Amino acid sequence: YALHLRNVSVALGGQYECSLVTYPFGTKAGSIQLAVVAEEEQHYVKEVQLNETLEIPCLGNVTSEDLSKYPLKWLVEENGSKEELVAKEPATAEVYRNSSVLQRERVRLGLNNSLKVFPTKLSDDGKVFSCLVVYHPGRTRKSSTTVRVLGK
Repeated sequence: YALHLRNVSVALGGQYECSLVTYPFGTKAGSIQLAVVAEEEQHYVKEVQLNETLEIPCLGNVTSEDLSKYPLKWLVEENGSKEELVAKEPATAEVYRNSSVLQRERVRLGLNNSLKVFPTKLSDDGKVFSCLVVYHPGRTRKSSTTVRVLGK
């Protein structure tokens, strides 16, 4: 027997118990403590000069963690619309998507899974780039960076 929960929220955390009456042995019971953790998110703002290379670390200032053993995605958001730019699974090559917001040839995955965009354009101003790392099923760390493009 299994309990399936949908639309899980922090409020569903707590002690769950299952009791089963068996014949002729009596009652069997088991319990589990469910902890529901909200997605961890950090937000940054990064300024870059027009026509320069924009480089955004995947999890902000966290550089010591080895991200190569976890699946990750880079997304871009503009005017409420989100698109996937690149995805990387452990021990495999990154997969670039054809984004309508950014031309694919301007986007590259850098060292430590940072996102590189070159050259920056005025149209990049205000875009939000997000890196999502899935540490465990149901546990995601997210770092979002809003870009400000400065003209010369």
